[in-house]
Amino acid sequence: MKDVVDLVEVFSSIQGEGKYVGCRQLFVRLAGCNLQCDYCDTPHSYVAAEHCRIEQTAGKRDFSNSANPVKVTALALAVNQMLRQPHHSVSLTGGEPLCQAEALQQLAAQINGRVYLETNGTLPQALKQVLPYIDIISMDIKLPKTTGRVLWREHSEFLSLARAKDVFVKLVIEEGMDIRHFDQAVKLIADIGRDILLVLQPVSPLNGCKAIVPEKIIEVHNRALLRLENVRVIPQTHKFIGQL
Repeated sequence: MKDVVDLVEVFSSIQGEGKYVGCRQLFVRLAGCNLQCDYCDTPHSYVAAEHCRIEQTAGKRDFSNSANPVKVTALALAVNQMLRQPHHSVSLTGGEPLCQAEALQQLAAQINGRVYLETNGTLPQALKQVLPYIDIISMDIKLPKTTGRVLWREHSEFLSLARAKDVFVKLVIEEGMDIRHFDQAVKLIADIGRDILLVLQPVSPLNGCKAIVPEKIIEVHNRALLRLENVRVIPQTHKFIGQL
């Protein structure tokens, strides 16, 4: 059994995306990802570095460096110590945290608080392994333009499993996206549950990705509401207020 994890960083901040935007969260960013999205803002998490950083006091940015990989028990201890400062939940993020499903399962089982999984929604078998220890799932749907891959089957299987938890879907929208693929993503969600929350996240321009114009945001929001009961538009708010 794997009892170590490749870690990027641990820090306390404000959740800037999705259903729980504005909530205080403890972020545990794991290394590794099975995709490379064109708008990715954490490319440093693709592979494990020699060292990771762990905040010592929640929100103070007083980081200390540790060698990778990190013992899961030591990481859980550090997380639980920081949870003495009240937090809404612990966000397991990346990269793609499910690339380290075995270690993630051990870690989540030891956390003294709600566990919030941020995932690209493409690894359903890994989700099965950790699902009993997860409370909230923020699941992305990746359009083919974003990754260069067609992932509808993986997304559908993943969301069907995640439905057992407090799950919402996040879909990044950008100028030039294929509206047929947008509609297909919305249908995929609706086929599993019309009541599942969809968060449309206008892309933060990066790596050549262009911001979607305001008129187009209204158009795609209208299209999504034809199939789904709850659709919100929420940008990356943590970037507005200068948070990690």
